[in-house]
Amino acid sequence: MKLTHVCILSGDMKAMIGFYEQVLQLEPHTAGDAYAEFRTPVATLSLFAAEAHERLAPGSAEPGRNRSVELEFLVDDVDAEYARLCRIPGLVWVKPPTTQPWGIRSIFFRDPEGNLLNFHSRVDAEPAR
Repeated sequence: MKLTHVCILSGDMKAMIGFYEQVLQLEPHTAGDAYAEFRTPVATLSLFAAEAHERLAPGSAEPGRNRSVELEFLVDDVDAEYARLCRIPGLVWVKPPTTQPWGIRSIFFRDPEGNLLNFHSRVDAEPAR
C-alpha cells in the first residue's frame, strides 16, 4: 500500500488554491474549477470543491471543520520559510519557529479554511526514531 494523495475539501477553491500556490511555491494542476493538485516528489496534495464532493457522497464531509489532521512538509530551512511566509498577508500563525527536544525545528500555521500545517526540518545529526 502507498499513500498517494491527501485531499482537502474546500468551500472556497480560489482562496485555497492561491494560498497553497504561495505557501508551497508549486503550480497547481487543475481540472476545471472544482479540482486542483499540488504534486510533490512524495505525494500529492489535492483540493476538491465541497459542492462537487457533495454530489459524489452526500453528507459525508464538511469543509473548514477539521481540527484533528496536520499536514506536514519537510523543508530545508524552517527559519527561511518562516521569513518568507511572514510576507503573506493574513496568514494565521499557530506557533513560531521552535526547536523540539527530539531534534525537529518547526512552524505551525493555518490555511484559509483552518487546516493546520507544519513546516519542519531536522536540526540534529541523528535521525528521528
